[in-house]
Amino acid sequence: MTTTVFFATNRVVTGPADVLGSYSNSIVTPTDPAALTYGVAQVDGIDVDTNAQGTVTSLGDTNQGDFAAPVRSDLSTAGQNLLVFVHGFDNTFSDALTRGAFNREWMAASGIPAAAATVIAFSWPSLGRLVSTPVLQEDYLKDQAMAGQSGFHLMTFFSRLQPILDTVRQRGQRTTLLAHSMGNHALEAAVESWFVHGNGEGLLFDDVVLAAADCRYDTFEHAQGVQMSGLDRLTGRTSTYFSNVDQVLHLSQFVNLGAQRLGQDGPRDRADPAQYPGARYRMVDCTLVRDYDVDFLNSHQYYRQSPSVRADIAAAMGGLAPPPAPAIV
Repeated sequence: MTTTVFFATNRVVTGPADVLGSYSNSIVTPTDPAALTYGVAQVDGIDVDTNAQGTVTSLGDTNQGDFAAPVRSDLSTAGQNLLVFVHGFDNTFSDALTRGAFNREWMAASGIPAAAATVIAFSWPSLGRLVSTPVLQEDYLKDQAMAGQSGFHLMTFFSRLQPILDTVRQRGQRTTLLAHSMGNHALEAAVESWFVHGNGEGLLFDDVVLAAADCRYDTFEHAQGVQMSGLDRLTGRTSTYFSNVDQVLHLSQFVNLGAQRLGQDGPRDRADPAQYPGARYRMVDCTLVRDYDVDFLNSHQYYRQSPSVRADIAAAMGGLAPPPAPAIV
């Protein structure tokens, strides 16, 4: 099986843009929108049943500053819902593309026709190192800094994507943003940058899925336009998936001097309907879900490892009535 993944990245490209090894873990010039690289990747070997992540086999149609015109046309007329994916920490450029491809395939296999989607992955310059105790704190903090510094670039990517998102919705399809782990920290910075740079409110995404979010649990509570306080001005609904058995986020809380993470128990006062009205916010507690191997790393990856959580996300993405919380099995 070959899966197409459209991509954008603020990684420094050190060689030919169609060579996978050219994508470094350094960040481009902070305020240069033209420095971002856009393109199309092919990923082979995805198998949802065996959890095979696949391999990037080719890169093409690369362009600086925006998708090439033919690619923009393809995205606008694909005839499917559009899924934008922002990865978490400990992901190489290749990881970001294969994770995006895997997400596309499990949604397509969900049995919900509307969950089939064209996927675009945004890759910020995570180090992509495996978690190991001696280097965890140093490497984690480097990734956290890179995610925060990617806010302007992710905001720029959203602005380039906005006309495509508008066209897709005009054609009757839906648009979804899925941010995992530390990708939510990059999203915080992007939402803040969006309003700082004078962009107004407007519907970018029908649904934003915050999965195992590695950012503070009070991110929605700041003054308008700070961190994720302005996210509700850019989306129809925000769906927060959280788990108290997420071992990676427990370590993150420790590294962040005890600051509770959004992905541990959702936002503070999440049960307050005045602050989080049900029509605009979904709170999905995945703590007791046991239909996947709950080890250290997988406890942070339940959004794609658990069949019941995947089914819940697919239903929400397909625009169905809000399903009940994932089955506890």
